[in-house]
Amino acid sequence: MTKVALITGVTGQDGSYLAELLLSKGYDVHGIVRRSSTFTTGRIDHLHQGFGANDSPLRLHYGDLGDATGLRRIIEQVQPDEVYNLAAQSHVRISFDQPEYTADVVGVGALRLLEAIRDHINRSRRAVRYYQAGSSEMFGEVAEIPQRETTPFHPRSPYACAKCYAHWQTVNYREAYGLFAANGILFNHESPRRGENFVTRKITRSATRIKLGLQDKLTLGNLDAKRDWGFAGDYVEAMWRMLQQERPDDYVIATGETHSVREFLDVVFDRLKLDTQRHVEFDSRFMRPAEVDILIGDYSKARRVLGWEPRVKFKQLAEMMVDADLELAEREKRSLG
Repeated sequence: MTKVALITGVTGQDGSYLAELLLSKGYDVHGIVRRSSTFTTGRIDHLHQGFGANDSPLRLHYGDLGDATGLRRIIEQVQPDEVYNLAAQSHVRISFDQPEYTADVVGVGALRLLEAIRDHINRSRRAVRYYQAGSSEMFGEVAEIPQRETTPFHPRSPYACAKCYAHWQTVNYREAYGLFAANGILFNHESPRRGENFVTRKITRSATRIKLGLQDKLTLGNLDAKRDWGFAGDYVEAMWRMLQQERPDDYVIATGETHSVREFLDVVFDRLKLDTQRHVEFDSRFMRPAEVDILIGDYSKARRVLGWEPRVKFKQLAEMMVDADLELAEREKRSLG
């Protein structure tokens, strides 16, 4: 029988890549979209036609992790075999400005979804598998390098605290109720579909616009923060593999390499033959109240158990994003005449 998957956060970077992957594997795929006065489906417009019951490969439903009743209704309607919780207020710096909202959506939102799944299983006697999107930000002020599944969490932002809550609720539902619930502790993963207010995409989008004379300056915060950056298209395959195992577990997904924001900036500007000294400025507004200095993941468990390996390397990822944003900037320039 055809498997049915439900994705929260389907309009995001990860949601769009995961939807493509699952559709390529023959799944019926449903996605939850927050109601907005503007369309937010640009990343998945090639996959769906409208909302609700239709013949589109990807079927969308209005919902929100803040609305428990709505989540239950969608799960009863869709009857998923697999649920991927990717929805979040996922910008770390913004979480300091909106801590209560971040905690509700990222943390308690996951709990609402877990409860809805548990109730559905109890009523229907159906098996449902759950994936929780965790973050390397949960490690925060790291106790060991590299970070692995057993590394203690020391979150340094409201976002990271909320992700820790969601992580441990997922573990609790697995242990208390026997729910097939897996945590993916994903290190930074980027792509041309990354939101423009995230530092990597901000760099590639601004740099290509500078190259074409559409802007002159790029303003950034901490250039010395080091991250383990991979490709989102690789990472969604790891999510899927977690739910195909005999038993649920938690997995670090990473590349095993760390690079600074400055290194990413240099790769981008070198590809475009631009001078960082001329075009890049510092602004303290982009600094976090509590910084995470270095993250680097040990994905050996994922390699051993899931058979997963990252395919796209750091420089290749940066250049991929530059090339995509250069095309975007060229279209923008043509539209301006």
